[in-house]
Amino acid sequence: MKKQTLTLLLVVLCATITFAQDTSPSNNESTIENQLVDAIDKSNSYKEFKVIEKSKLARLRANILDSISSLEENITSLHSEIDTQKNEIASLTQSLKTTNENLTVSKKKENGIEIFGTITEKSTYNTVMWSIIGLLLLALGFFVYKFKNSHSITKAARLKLAETEVEFEAHRQKKLEEQQQLRRKLQDEINKNRKVQ
Repeated sequence: MKKQTLTLLLVVLCATITFAQDTSPSNNESTIENQLVDAIDKSNSYKEFKVIEKSKLARLRANILDSISSLEENITSLHSEIDTQKNEIASLTQSLKTTNENLTVSKKKENGIEIFGTITEKSTYNTVMWSIIGLLLLALGFFVYKFKNSHSITKAARLKLAETEVEFEAHRQKKLEEQQQLRRKLQDEINKNRKVQ
């Protein structure tokens, strides 16, 4: 009897081990959907109810919880990645804003000239500068004209002065000669009068 019990126990143990080896690898490798189909389709029916093995339900539950846990971790990771990307986007947006402001300032500097700490557009600067240069050239032209006019007047005055000096010298010489002649005549008359007396 002991022999029969031992044999029966050995057969039951082998059947259990074989059944456990056949079901676990296929269930672990299959998807949750396949496990649901397997659990429902291969289960027994009782009236309108399905009788599903507890081990299949436990495995299905464990796999579903593992999948949910994995998905939650994935969601958390994705949320973390989204937050990181939001921070990076905010940083890049701020950097872009700063770059645009610098670009605007650079364009103003490129299109303008800094005078006394303020940026003036090149067109305005050129207009003002050429106006000043034009006024200075007009003033220079006016002064050159006045100088030449004054120079010609001075030259004419010097020429007239020289002519006047020549005329005066000639007149002086003439008068000097006349005076000398008058003195001679006077001396001659004085001499005549002395002789007569």
